Amino acid sequence: MAPIRELFGGAITMALQGDFMDASDLRQVPDNQEVLLSGDSSVSLILEVLQQVADGTDPEAMDKAARFHFDSLAHDNSATNVHVDWIDAPDAKAADNATPRPALLKGTQTVKKFGKVTDEDVVQIWIAVWRLPGKHVDLVLSRNNPDAADVDQQSQDFRATAGSLRIVDWNLFA
Repeated sequence: MAPIRELFGGAITMALQGDFMDASDLRQVPDNQEVLLSGDSSVSLILEVLQQVADGTDPEAMDKAARFHFDSLAHDNSATNVHVDWIDAPDAKAADNATPRPALLKGTQTVKKFGKVTDEDVVQIWIAVWRLPGKHVDLVLSRNNPDAADVDQQSQDFRATAGSLRIVDWNLFA
């Protein structure tokens, strides 16, 4: 089993396989984010506390929220091409004070290589979105990986990581 990582001062925990370092040890990170960088690859994980998007009463709200956050990331990355491979959105609402099931999305984004004008990378992107009942918050986990090797295993790893996330202290969202 992967070691448990405490995030946001222990308010959230998540099992995380691999050698990830806290980016705040290297640079400033916004208060609403936890940024983790792989020590042995180009993989990054970002957990963000964001304002809820999409109408929470819409039956397709989680699907739309996952797509919105994927498209927002594509915009931030100045992606020249985006593709959604799959979405797995839950249809059941979580009980109060229980960590809800996330919507999961896997896609690709074509982005310029850092510092290059013409070279592009196809980056594998995974998104998990937790809609937090009564808090009007979307908790968003994104995994970026420019390496296309073993995408099925990476998808399994991301599903396991997302499935392990637990909200320990709901006061984080007050």
